[in-house]
Amino acid sequence: MTGGFGDNSNEPLIIFDCDGVLIESEAIYIEVDQRILAEFGWHLERDEIIERFVGKSHEHFVGVVETHLGHALPKDWESSHAHLYREACIQGLLPVDGIVEALDAISMANCIASNGRHETMHFTLGLTGLFDRFDGRIFSASDVPRAKPAPDLFLHAASKLGHHPANCVVVEDSPSGVEAALSAGMKVIAYAAGVTPKERLTGEGVTLIGHMSELPHAINQLLTRNF
Repeated sequence: MTGGFGDNSNEPLIIFDCDGVLIESEAIYIEVDQRILAEFGWHLERDEIIERFVGKSHEHFVGVVETHLGHALPKDWESSHAHLYREACIQGLLPVDGIVEALDAISMANCIASNGRHETMHFTLGLTGLFDRFDGRIFSASDVPRAKPAPDLFLHAASKLGHHPANCVVVEDSPSGVEAALSAGMKVIAYAAGVTPKERLTGEGVTLIGHMSELPHAINQLLTRNF
């Protein structure tokens, strides 16, 4: 990780995950994943895909699939299937309900730190009109040695923007993201209205919300209590 804590070290930073927190992409990806995996001969139910892959990196997905199949995926599998994700997103991708209003109400510094790839986020955030809100403050697992659930990505984002981890509030929707944020020594708000069951997000140090309209208040409560 590069950078260091600077002039903003005592100021709060709100770190958003992307998929499932800012954009309603998880259900779309799950459906496409299910189709692709079936083509490879691995038939998984929706709940199994959520447990195995949601919140994890692309590299994790490939590694698990190849381990299960017992052989490497075809070299062109990504290029030959990428259109399925793009077309599905173009047809149905929307911002998470209430997130635009929540972002308008949050005045603190913010950024995105996602296991997704930069090119994917540029596309999906652009589709939903959210890219310009975070341009220049978007961090990907490809920027660090280890993806979530390791803390590397969140620590990298905080360091690059000059904020101390203890002054960061992470907004997540997956167990791996929650684990990464807690390991980084950050406060966590878990959005529990997505595809991940609420009970998998509950834990010590985690504030649960059921709708993004609750987010500004939840952030203010954490800031009042901890900063």
